[in-house]
Amino acid sequence: MEKFSNLIQAAIKSRFSDLHITGGHPLVFRQNGVIRFDNRFIWTHQEVDSLAKRILNPYRLNMLRTRHSADFALNVKNHRMRINIFNTSRGLSLAVRLLSKKVPSITELNLHPSIKDISNIKSGLLLICGATGAGKSTTIASIIKNINHTMAKHVVTLEDPIEYRFKSDRSFIEQRELGTHFPSYERGLLDVLREDPDTIVVSELREPEAMRLTLDAAESGHLVIAAMHSADIVECLYRFCNSFPMEVHELIRYQLSTTLRSAMAQQLVFYPKHGFRIPVLSILHCNTSAQGLIRDNKFSQLENLMQMNRKQGMFTFEQYRAEYLDKQSKFNTPFWQTGPSSELEDEAYYESPLLAPEPEMKLESHPVGQGRKEPTRGASSIQGVSSSRVWKKDEEDFHSIDDSGSLDEVIESLKSLK
Repeated sequence: MEKFSNLIQAAIKSRFSDLHITGGHPLVFRQNGVIRFDNRFIWTHQEVDSLAKRILNPYRLNMLRTRHSADFALNVKNHRMRINIFNTSRGLSLAVRLLSKKVPSITELNLHPSIKDISNIKSGLLLICGATGAGKSTTIASIIKNINHTMAKHVVTLEDPIEYRFKSDRSFIEQRELGTHFPSYERGLLDVLREDPDTIVVSELREPEAMRLTLDAAESGHLVIAAMHSADIVECLYRFCNSFPMEVHELIRYQLSTTLRSAMAQQLVFYPKHGFRIPVLSILHCNTSAQGLIRDNKFSQLENLMQMNRKQGMFTFEQYRAEYLDKQSKFNTPFWQTGPSSELEDEAYYESPLLAPEPEMKLESHPVGQGRKEPTRGASSIQGVSSSRVWKKDEEDFHSIDDSGSLDEVIESLKSLK
């Protein structure tokens, strides 16, 4: 752990975004979106195994054993990170994403100011899409932060894993993690509607059933903010609809056209003159024309719609660069992110002992009249029955009766119980 902790601190100082650790291989890191190697640091297979054992709790260790991967967030000396441990031909491998020390604001992320207006939407669906590592989770976190500071809402998040921890300000925020606080996105989305939410956050849409429940939640008057992996908005909407059987596509397109309020696609592009990566967005606001195109399965025309509706705050990637980014003389540096997180000081993480597995109940069988000991505390004997079972839990006995005796015998024996 000391070696890992020192590595994390060095990575933060060097402004790395990701680390890759695998046995018998040089350390791999990502800086400004580019993969690089460092031959000075090579972990042995045994060191990687030892580290994984140290940072995995029993639940995550069981997950690793059963599905050969585990995804979770971790604090190391108050530095927040997301870790995926998975099995490879080299043994266990760790992919570490370094997270910022605080929840960033929309302004600090160099996002377009109109994103603040998007966070004011009261109901419907807001889709955030992009490739892996494009910053979708961070953009969603900035939107939640804006809601938290400006509106009195109840926000419930369903995440895999929890990356940014929120402290309630004007809004009441409750965060749930897949596998730790809910078993599946389907179960989480069914539960959340009974939890009095105003805003629901789904960190990633993958399965058709979760997508269907997301549409249902958006239809019922909640604001649902959801992320999907896709290169652009058109691909995102295609993927959303094509996740369902062909016979229900028309229904899904209708639901999507009536619930979708805005969709954003995001890329992170390195700007040499600034020395860091800046988000480049494509933004669609679902007006009447967009609703008609979605309903009529004319997704390919949405790009033209965005180009012609610049005054309504819509952008293609090219327009966003030309009309917003290229006109900015200064951007906020992302290096404010580095440093220890104050999360543990603000609000401790707690796991209820009520959710721990109960001790297993031991089953003992005693034929009646054959050397059986007298029952202990809480027990009583039943006569007229050929056999009896004693369930032992926490030193108490619980008797069950089989059906070998007659009904009259059972009734008489029950009368003798105190």
